[in-house]
Amino acid sequence: MFYAQKQLGWNIDFVRVLEHLSRGHELVAAFYYTGEIGPDPQQEAFLRALTYHGYTVRKKPVKEIADAQTGRTLRKANLDVEIAIDMLLTLDQYDVAYLLSGDGDLERVVRELRSRGKRVYVIAKEGMLAFELLNSSDLPRQYLDDLRGQVERADRK
Repeated sequence: MFYAQKQLGWNIDFVRVLEHLSRGHELVAAFYYTGEIGPDPQQEAFLRALTYHGYTVRKKPVKEIADAQTGRTLRKANLDVEIAIDMLLTLDQYDVAYLLSGDGDLERVVRELRSRGKRVYVIAKEGMLAFELLNSSDLPRQYLDDLRGQVERADRK
C-alpha cells in the first residue's frame, strides 16, 4: 500500500478502510504489515494509532540489497510469508477476507483459502494487481482508485 499511495497521489486512511470493509459484517481481525528501517517517531506514532483503532501491527526489518547492474540500493521487507501465515492461522474465525495487496506471491494462500470455502476479495491500485491474484481471487475486485471517496485520509484532500 505504501507504493500504491505514492502512485495515487493521496493517502489512505486505514481507519476508514476498516469502517468501509466492515459495513454489514462483523470484523474479526485486521492486520497491518510494514517494513521498519530504524527508529522513526512519526512511523511509531502512526503504528500505535493503528493498534488503538483495532489493527494488529506486524513489523519486519527492511533489508538493503545492492543491485549489481544499476549500483542502486533496493529496500525490501518481503512480508508475504507473514500475511499468508496470519490468513491461514485465523481461517477458522472468518468467512470473508479482504486482501489489500496486488502481490502475486500471495496467489497460493488465496487459492488455499478459497478451496476451504472462504471468499477472498482483493483491493489494489489499478495497474498494480498481479495477474496471479486477478486470476485467483473472488469477484468483485475493488480498486483503490475507485474507493478514494471512502478511504482517503481527510487531512490530505
